[in-house]
Amino acid sequence: MIRIVRDGRAGALPPRPDDPLTDHDMQLALYLAYELSYRGLEGVPDEKEWDLDLLRVRLELERAFEEALLAAVPRDPVTPAEVPARLRDLDEAVSPFGVYMEREATLEQFREFVIHRSTYHFKEADPHTFALPRLSSTAKAAFAEIQADEYGGGKTERVHAHLFVSMMDKLGLDTRNGAYLAAMPGATLANVNLMSLFGLHRRWRAAAVGHLALFELGSPLPNRRYGNGLRRLGFGSDTTDFHDEHVEADAVHSMIATYDLAGRLAEDEPDLAADILFGARALSFVEGAASSHLLDSWKEGRSSLLQPATVPA
Repeated sequence: MIRIVRDGRAGALPPRPDDPLTDHDMQLALYLAYELSYRGLEGVPDEKEWDLDLLRVRLELERAFEEALLAAVPRDPVTPAEVPARLRDLDEAVSPFGVYMEREATLEQFREFVIHRSTYHFKEADPHTFALPRLSSTAKAAFAEIQADEYGGGKTERVHAHLFVSMMDKLGLDTRNGAYLAAMPGATLANVNLMSLFGLHRRWRAAAVGHLALFELGSPLPNRRYGNGLRRLGFGSDTTDFHDEHVEADAVHSMIATYDLAGRLAEDEPDLAADILFGARALSFVEGAASSHLLDSWKEGRSSLLQPATVPA
């Protein structure tokens, strides 16, 4: 965890954990360091975003995270022409998690799932948007088209983050940003930190594109399942709107992201083709770990959170 000593300087880091990809303290520290580049943290001055001591700490955390990712996820060579097909191949596997949420999840489990997702959806699309100015014009146009829809196409009430907060409210959950952060396991935080890592570093801009492409490809079917799961539990369209919106929007986004964004970037800059595929594979790896944690916890009859999630009055 990041420690701040009396003179305001970042303290020394503890030894690297055995598994940086799932370690709670390390991933929480990295999440908090990244949060300074988003909405900030209560009680932390805005200028701390560029504090050199904190940046050094963040760099050490990122190095541990990156090294673990590169050791776990294949980074094979790929030709630019192969990129769209390889992305589609990664999307073909049927997720048992989506099936469980549709057919078996209890209301309490659904609430837990939404709590986990809140670490990203409160700032949905923002991590990817960091990569936008790092792209050339051809890929940038496709990227901007996708992101415009994520931000509601100019309509505040259709911003996807807004729809998510509305769903949380209908489920009786605390809608304050970061309200459940202390309850998040390392695997959940790593899933979000991966997007920030790719988006905030120019050298990983192609990985951010690959991440986004697979994110959009893999969105329509799971979101249809999640919406169906909520309907099975008795909720109406005012609660399922978030998931229903993604079924429709991401069916279009997936094609744009695969061909106009990832495919064109690979054609324009062939040296980035392997990074595009790596970003997609990294998403598949960390998303799989996060989903497995939830399913394994529930099958063992326990909560997937590190501490009970209180429901506000």
